[in-house]
Amino acid sequence: MESVRIREIVLHHIHIGLKRPFLASHGATRHKTICLVEAVDTDGVSGWGETVALPGPFYNEETYETAVHILKDFIIPAVLGKTFGHPRGIRPAVSMIKRNYMAKAAMETALWDLYARKNGKPLYQLLGGKNRLVAAGKSIGMQESPARLAEKVEKALQEGFQKIKIKISPGKDLAYVEAVRKQFPDIPLMADANSAYTLKDMDRLKALDEYELLMIEQPFASDDLIDHARLQRELKTPVCLDESILSAEDARKAAEIGSCRIINIKIGRVGGIHEAVRIHDLCREKGIPVWCGGMLETGIGRAMNLHLSTLPNFSIPGDNTPPAEYLETDIVEPEIRMTNGVIEVPDRPGFGFSVDRKKIARLLIHRESFRA
Repeated sequence: MESVRIREIVLHHIHIGLKRPFLASHGATRHKTICLVEAVDTDGVSGWGETVALPGPFYNEETYETAVHILKDFIIPAVLGKTFGHPRGIRPAVSMIKRNYMAKAAMETALWDLYARKNGKPLYQLLGGKNRLVAAGKSIGMQESPARLAEKVEKALQEGFQKIKIKISPGKDLAYVEAVRKQFPDIPLMADANSAYTLKDMDRLKALDEYELLMIEQPFASDDLIDHARLQRELKTPVCLDESILSAEDARKAAEIGSCRIINIKIGRVGGIHEAVRIHDLCREKGIPVWCGGMLETGIGRAMNLHLSTLPNFSIPGDNTPPAEYLETDIVEPEIRMTNGVIEVPDRPGFGFSVDRKKIARLLIHRESFRA
């Protein structure tokens, strides 16, 4: 396989509106400001990544602005002009930077895409993935009433989605789950709490056992493993960890103390594709199924998720809604499409889609170039 040498890094800062606000326990997302990372090697081949941080530090501590700061002042100086024999080589290059996983992932995924394109390979092949038909699930934000939520679920099922995730918080949980379950008793249904509960809510969470959910995702604090283990011992419903798992080491600890039975893997949350694969492999060894979560990405980030989901232990449909469902404009061609609840991962080099520079130009706030 041919190495890549980073000759130039271009940051394209774009602003995209959402077709409708997405509501979770930590607030509403109405738009995204995104930094697209374009890594160019000495032969002029480009690879792409994106920052997935929200406008504010509500999902984790990162924001668009902090991710850009870390990219410009620390990550880009560490990789510019360097030669990489494999994308894994970026890890030691940025190892002195603590956390800031979404900033690291933006650069790392660009390097994976560049390396795959340079060598004429689709990304999933480099990862060892086999299943190019990826089942799609849909995440539905909080609604004003249980009846309205049930309507949204019905629409998603009619569209063909194979798993439904609903957002919950104290007071917007039992009646909402009951309304959906009463109308759709057999669908794969899960609830995502985004750390909205504490041990004081144990009885409320135990009451959700009645509804035979596929899982309850991240009910407790984003840095917790201990209380989740206590909760899992009390619940029949599997606990799924999201924000608590930042590395394969976190996944190992969670498995050892029984904090969960399922893990959600997000490329941005864990610092890139390499660590995501390590978590996948460890969970497969421990018998813990995984699925791929979403961060309202453009087609660049969503395509990366799809390639990752071709690995064998991604046995639960991920949050793979095509970007056209939630973004006013996407930036890849052809459009990512779902057919009968499945998205086919392209067999073309890199992440498998073309980046539409004209659309980027229309969405552009500003552009910065850094050359070796």
